[in-house]
Amino acid sequence: MGVFGTEGTQNRGALGFACNWGTRSSHHLPPQITVKLMKDNGINKVKLFEAEPWALKALGNSGIQVMVGIPNDLLESLANNVNAAIAWVNQNVSTYISKNGVDIRYVAVGNEAFLKTFNGRFVQATFPAIKNIQAALIKAGLGRQVKVTTPLNADVYQSDSGLPSGGNFRPDIQDQMISIIKFLSQNGGPLTFNIYPFLSLDADPNFPKEFAFFDGSAAPVVDGPISYTNVFDANFDTLISALEKNGFGSMPVIIGEVGWPTDGTANANIKNAQRFNQGLVDRIIKKQGTPKRPAPPEIYMFGLLDEDAKSIEPGAFERHWGIFNFDGSIKYPLNLGGGKPLVGAKGVRYLPKQWCVMSAQANVLDPSLADSMSKACTYADCTCLAPGSSCSGLDTKGNASYAFNMYYQTMDQRKDACQFNGLSVITNIDPSPPQSACKFKIMIDLGKHENKSTSSAVPRSEINSMVVLVSSFIFTIMLSLCI
Repeated sequence: MGVFGTEGTQNRGALGFACNWGTRSSHHLPPQITVKLMKDNGINKVKLFEAEPWALKALGNSGIQVMVGIPNDLLESLANNVNAAIAWVNQNVSTYISKNGVDIRYVAVGNEAFLKTFNGRFVQATFPAIKNIQAALIKAGLGRQVKVTTPLNADVYQSDSGLPSGGNFRPDIQDQMISIIKFLSQNGGPLTFNIYPFLSLDADPNFPKEFAFFDGSAAPVVDGPISYTNVFDANFDTLISALEKNGFGSMPVIIGEVGWPTDGTANANIKNAQRFNQGLVDRIIKKQGTPKRPAPPEIYMFGLLDEDAKSIEPGAFERHWGIFNFDGSIKYPLNLGGGKPLVGAKGVRYLPKQWCVMSAQANVLDPSLADSMSKACTYADCTCLAPGSSCSGLDTKGNASYAFNMYYQTMDQRKDACQFNGLSVITNIDPSPPQSACKFKIMIDLGKHENKSTSSAVPRSEINSMVVLVSSFIFTIMLSLCI
């Protein structure tokens, strides 16, 4: 997703924004179109979760500053061997700066490595990996130009009092946190934290909904002389309290991820996402900070595009964080300041306007229907069918049609991809329900884009990654359909 930033300028003196560019998709928006999309919307900073060659090459000489990430599964090898860190920096930082003109400013070591759900798996390797990457950057002559950080989840700090002023780091990682903060401070690197008001709301049925938004009407949380009117400010200032308690009250902090999804669960919808992200953009434009940090932090919004191959273990909403749809089209309007609207992607080429749907002659009681849908939703994204989602109101035939079509499109409309035991048929009539948020997609034509330009080759598909962790989701869908 996308991240909005507070520094820098773009065309016509407009404020610069920043974004996360996630790449877990079966059909990537071509990288040159994606970079143009960012520039058209005043995005001059981007965070990549890993050093994707095709994305980095497209960012060369673009005027966009880059934070390039290192996945958690590389932390141990980088921690154990400084030569591995030197090789990584040479391959993924030095080369792209010198040969491709990529303006890399940060290396993000790991991603939420101290998350409680990882059960300490990456705790011991994170700090040594940070030190080795820093040493590798210095060796490469990039110690001043490229800074090290590590994006952390907000669950690394807590408050026993329930108020921001009571903030401190989790006892189980206190020592590691202090070591990392001290080291980053000595080397000019910022801390990076991900804050998600949506997750606070979605995880707790008793959470006051209005407190999740910047313009909410929830009763304020009073903490001494400060009244907090939204959870973002309260969460951020809990972190600042933790830093102050440990002697790092002036430590620079980047918000590495913040945003709101548009589908996959009841709270994830267009209305809520537009409300939250417009509030976020308004704060950035006004250069508004929090009560404890009036100066605004650099903020990376999550995310730029939807990702249909992302893991849905945390929830079906994980594939719908994009401010833009997977193809760069606009989901909802945002005012980017001075009346400047969002601008959609240009030059996207699509597969033919045809869909795979359940045949009018097919019977919803056919014993093969459940298996056919299971197959479709194992290899394609059916998260819009989840309870409370945009397509959850379809009848059984509509659900089957949606599943069949997603598989058909994900498989690039292959002839054999619309063969579901005689239950399906190809149609040229858009089956999307009228006056509904439920849309039957047509995928990007990767072949046309590849034939047009092969300078930045994108992997054809990440379909295999979609198979992971979908069985429980499919079971939920089947129960909701009462098949």
